[in-house]
Amino acid sequence: MSLCPLHEREGRADLNLILAAAVTLIITALTIGAMLLVRRRAPAGSYFTDGDRASGVFGVLATGFSVLLGFIIFLAFSSYDESRTGAETEANLIAQQVQTAQFLPRGAASKLTGELTCYARSVARIEWDAQTRGTLGDSVNPWGVAMFKTISDVHPGTATQ
Repeated sequence: MSLCPLHEREGRADLNLILAAAVTLIITALTIGAMLLVRRRAPAGSYFTDGDRASGVFGVLATGFSVLLGFIIFLAFSSYDESRTGAETEANLIAQQVQTAQFLPRGAASKLTGELTCYARSVARIEWDAQTRGTLGDSVNPWGVAMFKTISDVHPGTATQ
């Protein structure tokens, strides 16, 4: 049975949610402070001191932002759904190939099953990280080559094999 080493993640920068929340709160506080400062120093009768005029502007801005946010959420979920469907399809194909490999001669069956396992781990770790970095097409998955060599050496002896 073929053994494959587990690869550590290569310095992948994860999103720090606490930092993102802090930046958002700081920017929001600065924006609110700027708006209050402008409103306090605005001359009487201007757009900034009249609450009715300001509420109309803020209503239009809020509507625009909510529509934009709706589109962003829709696109994010559709992209997530497409990715999930692709990953499920590939996982099902690997599982079917493992089941089919069990019909091969004993030595080839265990070797191909191990290589399929290593291939799946390679996709989930190395290739997904490469896709994140934008370097996915730069190299061939070595386990695909190993599986090809293994299956090329198999000489079936029965109709099932």
